[in-house]
Amino acid sequence: MHYNNSRKKVSFVAVRRVTFRLYPKPAAVKRLLWARKMHQLLYNAAIYNRKTQYEKFGHSVSYLEQQNSLPAFKQVWPEYQELGSHALQATLKRVDLAYQSFFKGLRGKPKFKSIRHYSGWTYPDKAGWKVHTTGDNGYLDLRDLDLSIQMRGKARTWGTPTTCTIVYRNGLWYASITVECVPVRETGTGAVGLDFGTYHAVAMSDGTLIENPRFLTKTQGEIKQASRQKRRKRAPNFKKRVKASKRWKKATKRVSKLQRKVACSRQDWTHKVAAQIVSSNSMVATEELNLSQMTRKAKKGSKRKAHAYGT
Repeated sequence: MHYNNSRKKVSFVAVRRVTFRLYPKPAAVKRLLWARKMHQLLYNAAIYNRKTQYEKFGHSVSYLEQQNSLPAFKQVWPEYQELGSHALQATLKRVDLAYQSFFKGLRGKPKFKSIRHYSGWTYPDKAGWKVHTTGDNGYLDLRDLDLSIQMRGKARTWGTPTTCTIVYRNGLWYASITVECVPVRETGTGAVGLDFGTYHAVAMSDGTLIENPRFLTKTQGEIKQASRQKRRKRAPNFKKRVKASKRWKKATKRVSKLQRKVACSRQDWTHKVAAQIVSSNSMVATEELNLSQMTRKAKKGSKRKAHAYGT
């Protein structure tokens, strides 16, 4: 919170997350995939260290112990000397948070992650990266990888960048950046109450009804057809040491592309509806609802999702 003596006004600094799409060149893609693989191996090594120390010696390894052992770890594995120390510490912190959630009964026991299920890594502070933008497109420098990558996207409110997370999803690269900013929002003077449903997405107190777009229902036929074609291809089997065929990989990308289209459409629709409601009213009231329980029926998979909010 900042206090301006000249205007006698208190402004609150908020933390916002902005996601940019990255467009790396082929050489940069190889470096990014290599860095993702190295962080995934470090993640699994940290879990193995905690697991074996507890099973053999009854010793619970802390985050501080693993962090202090990073210099010795780099001496044994010199490949990690190219990566930023703060980013490696963030990967170890991710393991620690997973165990803390397990001890509190919030999640299951942490397991080893394959490269397919490891999305990326994080720069927890300003070290190792720099973003050149004012909130609208720009470039991202990853100093430890010696890369400068073009990015596209637009932030509603830009501020001071604090952290950066590199994410690899469905063959595309993203940079999720947190910024400290003073949000400026234009709001109306009205007040409205909202009621969420499944047939109608939102019912307002003034009688306005917002229909459920049902994006998944519209493209469900294409997704089913692409999934059937994928099942006919040779899938990977690690136990039998069977590699995936090129046709299976191509079919997998096809299914992922269709599912990503549904997810992006749903996210865009939700954002636009929320922005419209907030910009028109200064007070919005809703009852405390559990939307996931509202859509939980005696159906599984996509049949349940067809009744979900905003699908």
